[in-house]
Amino acid sequence: MKSIGLSDAVWILEYATPEQIAACVDLDVWNGTTLDRSSLDLWIDAFAEAGPDRFLRAIRSLDPELVVLFLRSRIRAEQKPPRDDQDWEPPADSTTIDGQFYFSALRPNDDLAAIVAMLRTLFQNEYWTYFRMMQGVIWELDFDNEEWSLRWRTQRLQDLGFPPWDEAMRIYRYLRPEERARVPKDARPLAMVGEWHLPVWIPGLPTGPAAQHPIFDAIAGLDAEERSACFYAFVALSNKVAVADRMRLSDAESTPRAIDKAARFASAGLEYICAEQSIEPTDLLRAVSVERLFSVGANLDPEAARPPQSASPEDVGERDDGGARHLILPGSPQKGSG
Repeated sequence: MKSIGLSDAVWILEYATPEQIAACVDLDVWNGTTLDRSSLDLWIDAFAEAGPDRFLRAIRSLDPELVVLFLRSRIRAEQKPPRDDQDWEPPADSTTIDGQFYFSALRPNDDLAAIVAMLRTLFQNEYWTYFRMMQGVIWELDFDNEEWSLRWRTQRLQDLGFPPWDEAMRIYRYLRPEERARVPKDARPLAMVGEWHLPVWIPGLPTGPAAQHPIFDAIAGLDAEERSACFYAFVALSNKVAVADRMRLSDAESTPRAIDKAARFASAGLEYICAEQSIEPTDLLRAVSVERLFSVGANLDPEAARPPQSASPEDVGERDDGGARHLILPGSPQKGSG
């Protein structure tokens, strides 16, 4: 839908499950922790164009707080008072569907056709949802709704393999030189990896001539069960790279960029430890997690690995100094420079 354009891809919604609709919105309408209202407008307008049945299915898939935020960004509303208030008149230029709630555009010349169609569909098919939405437009606060929407979205993204930003930044933690080549005894990182639902289709990892990074050939040497576990571990690492580097999760370019960066620095860590310990790459994957391989590779070339400093003024990594951990800015000296 993003590639074609939402307005030209509305028909695809007929085939989308509620989980896919929620994932699309979760990935596309937030920039970090900031709601992208223009993107939210595009999605809900697309739902409204899809027809009553598909619209209702889409709205049921979204958090009500998010729908209220959308409506509050487009309309103001007022509820007709009890009958004994004889002096009340509907606001000028307002529209009503039920004779109880009156609403009008917040912005001059804003076309509310999609809003009217949306509210009429809710009123006719989901009255209590309609009532809740209109009450929310009148009384609820954007701050509270945004906080709750972000909380629900964060939990769902964690289920899809996207951790919170501060957790993702652990891949850039500082490793002391004497610890980088360490291989733990009796560790079985692949046995700790479980499968989870992936929100987007991801092809198989490349091997042979198509594999530009050594880690892919090392993965190809694993048995089938180990390869599956390593695939999910590598996807989890790529997701952490995307989150830590503040990539736009819904952009088509973000997944390839995150996968390439994860593979590049994990390969550097793999080659470094294999050379230091005289161990075969496939055997090393059985003993060291791909996330640690990435951290080792990132420590070998911190300037190249460092997340973009424009990503956030709060971007931090972790440093381990004599057994104690400290938070440092990505642009700060790593060690021994004051």
